[in-house]
Amino acid sequence: MKRMRNIRRFATVSVVLGAAGVALAHPAGAQGLAEMDRANLDAGELMNTIVLDNIFIFVAAVLVLFMQAGFAMVEAGFTEAKNAANIMMKNLMDVSVGMLFFGLIGWNIAYSGANIFGFADGAWSVFGVSGMSDLFPADPLDYPLAVPVDWFFQAAFAAAAATIVSGAVSGRTQFKGYLLYSIGITALIYPIVVNWKWGGGWLDGLGFVDFAGSGIVHMVGGFAALMGAIVLGPRIAKFDKEGNPRTINGHSIPLAILGVFILFVGWFGFNPGSQLQADMAVPYIAVQTALAAAAGASGGMVMSWLVMKKPDVGMAGNGMLAGLVAICSGIGNFSSLGTVATGLVAGVIVVWAIRFVEGLKIDDPVGAFSVHGVAGFWGLLATGLFATTGSPVDNSLEGLFYGGGFGLLTDQFIGGVAIAAFVIVSTGLLFLAIRSAGLLRVSVEEELAGLDVSEHGSPAYTLNLSHSTPEDSKTRIMTS
Repeated sequence: MKRMRNIRRFATVSVVLGAAGVALAHPAGAQGLAEMDRANLDAGELMNTIVLDNIFIFVAAVLVLFMQAGFAMVEAGFTEAKNAANIMMKNLMDVSVGMLFFGLIGWNIAYSGANIFGFADGAWSVFGVSGMSDLFPADPLDYPLAVPVDWFFQAAFAAAAATIVSGAVSGRTQFKGYLLYSIGITALIYPIVVNWKWGGGWLDGLGFVDFAGSGIVHMVGGFAALMGAIVLGPRIAKFDKEGNPRTINGHSIPLAILGVFILFVGWFGFNPGSQLQADMAVPYIAVQTALAAAAGASGGMVMSWLVMKKPDVGMAGNGMLAGLVAICSGIGNFSSLGTVATGLVAGVIVVWAIRFVEGLKIDDPVGAFSVHGVAGFWGLLATGLFATTGSPVDNSLEGLFYGGGFGLLTDQFIGGVAIAAFVIVSTGLLFLAIRSAGLLRVSVEEELAGLDVSEHGSPAYTLNLSHSTPEDSKTRIMTS
């Protein structure tokens, strides 16, 4: 039995290494190789390849899910200590409630438009997802992922879109109202936008390009964050009587930058995983992801240095995230030059966007709209500018700067405006409804005291300020 397992492992490795060798030499690039070679594999080789695809996407989904820890760290670090537990709870529930409702309702809106609440052809399916028990893809040559792996990966994306809002509404939101928002975006709002492109809807027919979600994920979350901050209103101490912004420092820059690094690592599931199979395009996409992050952080640092006279740590961190957001759309169509340019501009833009939003008297404590909404829209436009037939992943598109004219840029602009308009209206109505029900904003007393105790019953941090002696401790132990 052990010998047979070793033979299977050797066969799998041989198939993978053989495919990798051909991929490196094949003039059509990784994408053409994946489409060509799979049709020529025998049954055993195809099985090994499909297993590898599904395990890779499973690992990518775990990395995307781990990004929730990064979001939680960033948002907690950039906000006050008295609200840190509240931030953790919101991120925890974005995953938990979000995945449940995406599975029950959102998945089928995104990818079929029918089969809502688990009904397929009049029969009840498993948890709203037809084929959840199928361990092998129905048509592996057409789409290599089994339903449970595919669902897990997409559900992690839905949770990521939802949790972007958490930091923008921090410090003054009722937890039960936030839960209603999280359900609304994962069950309905985000899945509708997904259907437009990844579900084969009208944006897909238009020619709109969004490889990993600059618009579909990040603009949805970013514009939802904007509407939440507007409907909710600013924190009590954020603006003076003349409307000038006051600085409310976050309680832990190290925590926030730790979150940035966690998100950076998680993005290696977000972008390479969006290839949806394990081929030789994956390492190229990973390298471009790293270059965009580096360029974004550098752009944020330099611009903050010029504008604020100091290289601001928070702006550099947000610059890295902005670069990662912006590259999601066109990463399969870019050369390294286009990648670096896109990330660099995103890092510069985010500094100005954060200051501009604050100048409008909109209180977004972590810059969620600027990082995800503004940089996401820039990423869509960048695809229309920098897409090149020189990309080894997808060489089918040419942007404006590579002789392709305005066609792709126009499609990207239309898609971005449509996503922004839909999210502004839908999430605006959602937040207004929650506010009308008296479930959106906490009382003045609760806001001043912090939400950790009033909403959850305990602070994030406790300090033992007693000055007990060793003898006191010994006495307590002996009498307890």
